[in-house]
Amino acid sequence: MNYTAFKKTISNYAKDFCNEDLLENRKNIRIKKEGTVVKNLDKIFDATLKISNKKGFQAMTMRDLSGEAGLSMGALYSYFACKEDLLKMLQSQRRSFTKKILEEHINRETGIADKLHTAIRVHLYLSEAMQPWFYFSYMETKNISGPEQAKAIESELYTEKIFEQILNDGEKSKVFIHRNHKLTASIIKAMLQDWYLKRWKYAKRNISVEQYAKYLISIVETFCLSPEHKKMYKTRGGNGLH
Repeated sequence: MNYTAFKKTISNYAKDFCNEDLLENRKNIRIKKEGTVVKNLDKIFDATLKISNKKGFQAMTMRDLSGEAGLSMGALYSYFACKEDLLKMLQSQRRSFTKKILEEHINRETGIADKLHTAIRVHLYLSEAMQPWFYFSYMETKNISGPEQAKAIESELYTEKIFEQILNDGEKSKVFIHRNHKLTASIIKAMLQDWYLKRWKYAKRNISVEQYAKYLISIVETFCLSPEHKKMYKTRGGNGLH
């Protein structure tokens, strides 16, 4: 699946997820019309990411948010009581959304190598489609404290654990060779992060997200695949090894 096709598929997920998020937070939102709530939450979240990625979430004022979102201060407080509530709502929605998409795509695959390819590609595609949030979430982890910081760290480790589990399963089935899979997963995560933290670098080099995904998959395969499976993938023109 290329990035354009992927982006089309997740647009439907996004609509459904907004409605689910609304139900979870309905008791704290004083606006009755659901259509208005979904529309304005999108505005608020987008404005939060735009301002925060320029000056930081802690430095953002409610007046800043009001101006960027095009909503009055009173309207903002109809959705949340304080900035901390806004942060919880934003982070909860985006984390749950990315987790759902990632897991659904991985679980569709039956081959262990295909699961690894899909995990890498879908993570990159998600970070391309939602780059402002991925950047925000990474940068703000060091600036927040308490439960939200713990959740941010847990979210980071969650994807590493996905890669580690795939690599462990692949070794058991002799698709992958024995490695320090925990460390390998950590390095894969770092290479995934480089895409959304330094997009300017790849844009300058005219590297697309599809090209980056293919190249990263080829590096991981070269390092992890057993000799037998390297030959198999090379023979059939597998990802990045041809």
